Amino acid sequence: MSTASTEIKEISIAHSPDSDDAFMFYGLATNKVRVPGFKFNHTLTDIETLNHKAINEAFYDVTAISFHAYPYLQDNYSIMACGGSMGDGYGPMIVSPRKLTLDEVKKTRIAVPGTLTTAYLTLKLFAPEIETVTLPFDEIIPAVLRGEFDAGLIIHEGQLTYANDGLVKLLDLGQWWRDETNGLPLPLGCNAIRRSLGEETMLTTTNALRDSIQHALDNREEALAYAMQFARDLDAGMANRFVGMYVNERTLDYGPDGREAIKKILEMGFERGIIPHRAKVDFVG
Repeated sequence: MSTASTEIKEISIAHSPDSDDAFMFYGLATNKVRVPGFKFNHTLTDIETLNHKAINEAFYDVTAISFHAYPYLQDNYSIMACGGSMGDGYGPMIVSPRKLTLDEVKKTRIAVPGTLTTAYLTLKLFAPEIETVTLPFDEIIPAVLRGEFDAGLIIHEGQLTYANDGLVKLLDLGQWWRDETNGLPLPLGCNAIRRSLGEETMLTTTNALRDSIQHALDNREEALAYAMQFARDLDAGMANRFVGMYVNERTLDYGPDGREAIKKILEMGFERGIIPHRAKVDFVG
């Protein structure tokens, strides 16, 4: 008698150690959501490292990536139709200790959280000529406060806490993008799944992530309590607000305008010479 039916298929999942990702994966990480015959192993790593790992190694079966990174790894990965983060009129921000005009911003030297982040892509669409220096995302605000940079491009929880450090917002790139595109949301990050898993496993895994997101949304208090251990410098109220910004109905499904926005930002990046490869966007599930 075959033992194949009792074999467990292990799926490696990597995402960033942020409260929104932790909230999203709460169901799977705590076995509240189970899939017969599957075991999900979680690794937590910052997003720019995950971008490079996916490009260079196809290391994880499922990995969080920046949309900007997708054209570089599209031969090995497809985009899961759920699990993405989009900013509806908000997103990465340029902050500074002092008020600068946008013309001054374009001529300044700015700290960015990685050249494969969608924050960087959007910044370059806004100001192609801007000079950038890459730092780990959690070192940008301290470096700006020390006077090493006139401005910083911030992602993650810093979008809610920058004012506590006496910084001022010069530009919200999510707002800029919405104005530029007649109302489209800004696609920031997604979960990608390795094509070599095969269609059936790709679909089963994608559905498991969607179930995990739905479980968190349906059990918000418990999922938030779990996510709080990853909420850098946020109290419970701020963590709830931050999670709400990036885990919502669009995380269950991008929607037609969300899918349009993903294709648009990658096409604009290619047309303007920021991305060397034209994106062939496809979705699983």
